[in-house]
Amino acid sequence: MSPRGLLLAVSALAWCQPAAAQQWASVDRAVQQGIQKRTYPGAVVVVGRGDTVLYSRGYGHTTWSSRSPRPDPAATLWDLASLTKVVATASSAMVLVDRGDLDLDSPVDRYLPEFIGPGKDMVTVRMLLDHTSGLRPWAPLYREADRDAALAVLFGEPLQRPPGQSARYSDLNAILLGLAVERAAGEPLDVLAARQVFGPLGMASTHFGVTSADRRQAAPSRLAGRTPVAGIVNDDNARRLGGVAGHAGVFSTGRDLARFAQAWLRAARDGTASWVSPQTVGLFTERSPASGTRALGWDTPDTSTTSSFGSLANPGVLGHTGWTGTSLWIDPGQDLFVVLLTNRTLSPRGNRSLHDIKLVRAALSDAVRRAAGPVCLAQRGTPC
Repeated sequence: MSPRGLLLAVSALAWCQPAAAQQWASVDRAVQQGIQKRTYPGAVVVVGRGDTVLYSRGYGHTTWSSRSPRPDPAATLWDLASLTKVVATASSAMVLVDRGDLDLDSPVDRYLPEFIGPGKDMVTVRMLLDHTSGLRPWAPLYREADRDAALAVLFGEPLQRPPGQSARYSDLNAILLGLAVERAAGEPLDVLAARQVFGPLGMASTHFGVTSADRRQAAPSRLAGRTPVAGIVNDDNARRLGGVAGHAGVFSTGRDLARFAQAWLRAARDGTASWVSPQTVGLFTERSPASGTRALGWDTPDTSTTSSFGSLANPGVLGHTGWTGTSLWIDPGQDLFVVLLTNRTLSPRGNRSLHDIKLVRAALSDAVRRAAGPVCLAQRGTPC
């Protein structure tokens, strides 16, 4: 199928509310509890399968003012935070791997010769994706005077662990991956993602940053003092890097993320991905003994403990979360996905909202599974 054909097919997918709204009451309660606890002022949730949307709803308001609008799953733009890592950066990398322009097992310095230091010649592109590079989780790049100075600090970051031995989630991995993708493609990450991911998947409202014309549709992404500010990425390092970075910077809607989730769900479930080959999709969903729960770009549940994936998740689920409160997971085995978009950084509860949002995600995940029920994939999504 051509990219245009895929776009038309994705656009034609059902976008509906089920008649039996009571079926989703537990989903509503899970999200409303977050508002009642002042974890966030509003949110959108979209639940679906590979070929349909089962449920979509906006909750609360975009700010704590009751005069602010109710979020709209189809129109409200949200700062995706670290969902950028899978929605833009890992997906763009996958396209380049698929066409032979990026080698997962090549050293990073093949694409970024500035990335030098003891042991760094052993760090591969794959290690950036599964977080086994040995880099620390974060660095205050925003303190540097400009983008070039910030990148110089990034390239000079020493390794904290031997590369390839164990996983430790790191924004630095994703920033470097975004830069490597740009070098391999010969174009900026935002241009590449728009051309190779957002466009083919019908994600017309998804971009790095928000235009002045679209700012009215954006939910606030950060506070300036006590004033909510919309359309500017929350992440300090992403702002220092110009708003386009491998770890953060993308804004999107619930509907667009549903399209993204459906494309990945179908690809991981039965290989029906026309934008990349099934073999490459398979590579990006694999874990290694060293990577723990980490696949390439994606995370998977740790079934030994309750996590944001909920208590009912299985090891085959792929997902990611974002600092602002966003989350996305897909379950190929049950042909199911859930999108949660919100902004807990507006919470008066401060850092306690980090704990609160984890509980909301877990409760929402379990509620979605109970409401949607199991499916018989042999009967193309028919409930068992």
